[in-house]
Amino acid sequence: MPDALKVALLGCGAVGTQVVRLLAAQADDLAARVGAPLELVGVAVRSLDAERDPVVDPALLTTDAAALVTRADVVVELMGGLEPARSLLLSAIAHGASVVTANKALLAVDGPTLYAAADAAAVDLYFEAAVAGAVPVVRAVRESLAGDRVRRVLGIVNGTTNFVLDTMTADDVDLEVAVKDAQRLGYAEADPSADVEGLDAAAKAAILASLAFHTRVSLADVSCEGITALTADDVAWATRTGHVLKLLAVAERLDGGISVRVHPALVPVEHPLAGVRGAFNAVFVEAEAAGQLMFYGPGAGGVPTASAVLGDLVAAARHRVLGGRGPIESSYADLPVLPPAAAVSRFQVRLDVADRPGVLAQVAAALAGLGVSIEAVRQTPGPRDVGPAHLVISTHEATEAARAATVAALSALPVVDRVVSVLRVEGA
Repeated sequence: MPDALKVALLGCGAVGTQVVRLLAAQADDLAARVGAPLELVGVAVRSLDAERDPVVDPALLTTDAAALVTRADVVVELMGGLEPARSLLLSAIAHGASVVTANKALLAVDGPTLYAAADAAAVDLYFEAAVAGAVPVVRAVRESLAGDRVRRVLGIVNGTTNFVLDTMTADDVDLEVAVKDAQRLGYAEADPSADVEGLDAAAKAAILASLAFHTRVSLADVSCEGITALTADDVAWATRTGHVLKLLAVAERLDGGISVRVHPALVPVEHPLAGVRGAFNAVFVEAEAAGQLMFYGPGAGGVPTASAVLGDLVAAARHRVLGGRGPIESSYADLPVLPPAAAVSRFQVRLDVADRPGVLAQVAAALAGLGVSIEAVRQTPGPRDVGPAHLVISTHEATEAARAATVAALSALPVVDRVVSVLRVEGA
């Protein structure tokens, strides 16, 4: 068997610790799959004094990450953030190392720089763990569907928000209560803003869109709306109308380009994504030849994410032993990323209106004037028939521009007490 391949690990949090554990526990199997032993030569950390799992040999720890990456065949980056991760990975590539990373933020902001460096150095860049944890969606979109034409990707790619919305639905509680429950159980950070504001999902949406549509899509291209404005009433009405509220990453082909966005959406209960519970992730892909596919599983956690990292590590290491290269960046299509106003979806509008004849006709006329077609209407009388009635209107597909104009037009009608909410409907 060839000499051992040297592996450097940057970061030793929950995922990094499990990577160390699996490298030791499965050493013989991994060597057989790669064709050479894998030798962990160092683990870069911020502090040597932090308490760690005994599986991590203190002799491997170093605070000199810059030196560590120059003596490895494969560098595994689990630090997160833009810097120093970017500089360290570029240094590793320049010294001839292949790279495995779970850094969604870096890939979404500056992925092309890493791709170009890896291509110039003829080394691999793998990042399965950057999107949906253990769910093998990156490999599926990048490799398995390379001969197909992807039309649309719908993803629940943030387990924290899925847990929060699931808790709001099951327990009939407000967002704040559900977030605290997620923090107590370890699903949400002390500062959950990256999750609940949709930023984590937006980074993953950018990566998925880049792969699916062979176009460079950055985080700045993604229209992003989180779940912070959702209420228990929104969740309750979703259930009443046969939907489940989810935070979705959406990437799709439209006439003239692609739309990439993250926002809360009503998903019909019969759609496969509606049944994704707790902190699980799922990505639903629609392709011309393959049809509809769904990839489902744990989207976070040390052990599941480490599984994705090890899969990439085996692939990169095997190429070092046997020759060959993994997939390189495919951006030949160079499709324009359309502005948010061009996105198309159905939507559901909830209004408090005067409870008297002729109101629905005025509302319908306002929508018709904007070219928005009504699919269904549901009305709930006001308390004892004296207060405002509650009107729920489902529309056919319309653009985001029409959606915004609808809110303005309805708010201006004298018969409308208030526009309670306007939520998109996806997956219908």
